[in-house]
Amino acid sequence: MAETLVIAKGNKEEKYQTLLPQIKSLIEGESDFIANLANITAAIKDTFDHLWVGFYIIRPALKATKDNPSELVLGPFQGPIACTRIRKGKGVCGTAWLKSETQIVPDVELFPGHIACSSRSRSEIVVPIYKCNDEVSAILDIDSEEVGTFDQTDAQYLEEVCRMISTMI
Repeated sequence: MAETLVIAKGNKEEKYQTLLPQIKSLIEGESDFIANLANITAAIKDTFDHLWVGFYIIRPALKATKDNPSELVLGPFQGPIACTRIRKGKGVCGTAWLKSETQIVPDVELFPGHIACSSRSRSEIVVPIYKCNDEVSAILDIDSEEVGTFDQTDAQYLEEVCRMISTMI
């Protein structure tokens, strides 16, 4: 596919239906994991104009211990600067990793332990990415400046994007 993104006009479902085949086409011919994450980030950001779109990848902890052998480490993203490392169970990203399930947060101010990498973030969705053994290996994190941006429609389509990414791990 040419590196041109077609953005559908209309509701979010129509935008996702146009976006997903393009993401599939972008990653099909490329074997580099980081390059693919970078293009996926750009495609989602350009399509929806969210505040922040990016990935965190599970890596060995900077100061690994028995209780904290690994952390989420910042990967490709677009938006304001971000937290570099997040521990399992901390914030929305760490909670998605711990619970191994998508987190939809309509208002980050109401999420206990929310990590405010940007004071402009008002709602968030975080989707785990799994290895073939169903172990979380990374997460997709998206922040919006508006309260209540994300819903089950986003979860459904972003989980599909993450399943595409899982095939690369």
